[in-house]
Parts: sequence; C-alpha cells; structure tokens
Amino acid sequence: MSQPAGAPSRLRRLCSFLRRPSARYSLAGLLSVGFISGILFWGGFHTGMDATNTLEFCVSCHEMNDTVYQEYKETVHYSNRSGVRAVCSDCHVPKQWAHKLVRKIKASKEVYGTLTGVINTKEKFEAKRMEMAQSEWAQMKASDSRECRNCHNLDSMDPKKQKPKARENHAKAKQEGKTCIDCHKGIAHLLPKEYVDPDE
Repeated sequence: MSQPAGAPSRLRRLCSFLRRPSARYSLAGLLSVGFISGILFWGGFHTGMDATNTLEFCVSCHEMNDTVYQEYKETVHYSNRSGVRAVCSDCHVPKQWAHKLVRKIKASKEVYGTLTGVINTKEKFEAKRMEMAQSEWAQMKASDSRECRNCHNLDSMDPKKQKPKARENHAKAKQEGKTCIDCHKGIAHLLPKEYVDPDE
C-alpha cells in the first residue's frame, strides 16, 4: 500500500513543530509535563474522594460520632447475621461519578456547618435534626432511592421469604410507584421528635 505523496514531509513538519521551543521548552516537553501533571492531579483527586468516603472520615467530627454514628451502630446496617455492613457513603454518596461529584460539592455546606459550629452540641444537633432529615429524604426521593437500590431491589426480593406485612407493603409500594425512603425513614438513624408518620 503506497503512502500519499507528501505524507513523510507532513509528519516531519509536525515533529519539527512539536520540538520547536516555546521560549525555553519544546511543545512536546510541555505536553508531556502537562500530561503527567494531569495524571497526578486526577489520581490525587480520586484518592481524596475515596478517603472522604470512609466510615472513619464520616465520624471523625464529634457531632457525627456522638449522635448518628451511635444510632447507626444499633441497626441492621451496622451488624447483622450475614456480616455485610453498609457504611455512611453507601447510603449517602452515589456510586456514579457525576452524581458523586455533585454530592461532594453539596457536602461542602456540611463541612462549613461543622467549622462554624451550627450543630456542634447535642442540643443544636437535635434542634436541626428535622431540617437535616427532610433535606436527606428529599434527596433520596428525588433519586428514586438510588443508593438504597445498590443493595436492595424490589424485583430481586423473594416475597415468599418475607413476613406477610412486609410482603403486602412491598407489593403495594411497587404498585403505587413508591421508593424506599417513602416507607423506610429512620432506618439507620432516629427519627426527629417532630416527625409524624403520614400513614398513621
């Protein structure tokens, strides 16, 4: 197969252009440094994102450690017969990259709240619990309980292995297009004192 006329000269011109110094350095050198820097930045960014998804990071501030973490330790998500544990990020941080990035940006408001002492005492935390819970429930509702569905799926459930009330409620939820958070508020944390169950 013959090469088109002028192909070697175009390639030579491109190589010459890439080697040409920009004041001090060649364009190829600058591109190489930029490429390596991009990889290092991306790796560092990913490492930072992963570090903020650990249980240890989430409960490192005393307002989380002294309240919701203690409540969570009493639930089936923390300890159960199968030994599978769902940590904070499993329920509160999406797995998909774009959704995860949006959630991390929103989390900066929570960090700001910690730094400014908005919920730094048990009394302040309890005073804000309903507002924080409603915000989280709204996010879960808007995403069709996306994080719950990473582990739980109505279509995968075996109704024969469920208690009659659970079987009935899951069938009804599926029929009415409900999502997990519609019925399972307070599944890992205490419900706010002001909360009133709409079904009661």
